Amino acid sequence: MSTGGALPLRDVHLPPFPPLWPLPLGWWLVLGTVAVVLAGCWAWRAQRRRRRQRWLTLFDTRLADADGPAAEVAAIAELLRRAARHRQPGAELLDGAAWLAFLDPPGSRAFSGAAGTLLLDGMYRAQVDPTEVATLRALARERFLDLMVGGR
Repeated sequence: MSTGGALPLRDVHLPPFPPLWPLPLGWWLVLGTVAVVLAGCWAWRAQRRRRRQRWLTLFDTRLADADGPAAEVAAIAELLRRAARHRQPGAELLDGAAWLAFLDPPGSRAFSGAAGTLLLDGMYRAQVDPTEVATLRALARERFLDLMVGGR
C-alpha cells in the first residue's frame, strides 16, 4: 500500500475566542431580569416604608387632636381597635382580659399590667396621670404599627 507521498497536513488553528463585548443576547436578558428584580425589590421596600410612615402619621395626628389625657386614652383605644380589626376581623369585639391578651405582643405581657388597666378604663377617669398616658402612648404606638403593618 503506497501512500503516494506525504499528506498535505497543516497545523490546527483554533478560531479566535468570542469577544467579551458586546454581550450575547442571553447575557442581556440575564442583566435585564436582574435589573427588573432589583427595581421590584426597591419599589416594594419603598412602598412598605411609605405605608409604615402613613400609619405612624395617622397615629400621631389622632393623638395630637385629643383634648386631654382621657381623650388621648380614648383615641389610643379607638386606634388599637381599628388595628385589631385590620389584623383579625372580629378582634375588635374582645373586651377585658381577652382584649388585653390580644394586644400583648407574642412573648410579652405589656398590656396586661398597668398600661392595660389604663387602656380599659382611663377614658372614664376624671383624672389621668400624663406620665402613665405617655407610657401607654409609646407602647400602643409600637403595637398599633405591628398590627397594621403585619395585618393581612
